[in-house]
Amino acid sequence: MSTRLRLAALLLLIGGHAGGAEPPAPKATEVRTAIFAGGCFWCIEADFEKLPGVLAAESGYTGGRTANPSYEQVSAGNTGHTEAIRVSYDPQRVSYPQLLDYFWRHIDPTVRNRQFCDVGTQYRSGIYWQNEVERKAAESSRDALLASGKLPHIETEIVAAATFYPAEEYHQDYYKKNPIRYAYYRQGCGRDARVKQIWGSS
Repeated sequence: MSTRLRLAALLLLIGGHAGGAEPPAPKATEVRTAIFAGGCFWCIEADFEKLPGVLAAESGYTGGRTANPSYEQVSAGNTGHTEAIRVSYDPQRVSYPQLLDYFWRHIDPTVRNRQFCDVGTQYRSGIYWQNEVERKAAESSRDALLASGKLPHIETEIVAAATFYPAEEYHQDYYKKNPIRYAYYRQGCGRDARVKQIWGSS
């Protein structure tokens, strides 16, 4: 056997048996979800998609009686649903308590069955926990806010998650698809002005 062939065979032997196994594949990113309602889902979706660690936010409906409701049904206020979002996030980059803190500071928790210019049960704010860890974290965050004296009372519901129905495609990423209409609506609704009044510029 030539020197070149012997060297090739030796390298193959070393490479094929070093460590006794193939190197482990990179660990896939874990993705978790969280469900919140903060009035118009266009706005709360846009807010959450700016948060580092959030992979996506999906507009939809939850907490109602009708299966697969349409936007027209929900907006009429007769199905019991609220406009909500389902957040997909990387827990290595942002934690559930951090999502809660971010959520509170992008809504008005002091009003019932409305958010900003939108009025009705379909615009109530809510945190919809999916397990006991989330329930305890949500209740603790609410209690801490009340204890801080920052808010006189909190009307945001904290209840077990029900079925989440994704909204129609034209509602998804509305702020990207219709930036001028979205900006006009958001400003006209007074959302950012009221949030700043409650929470300050930070």
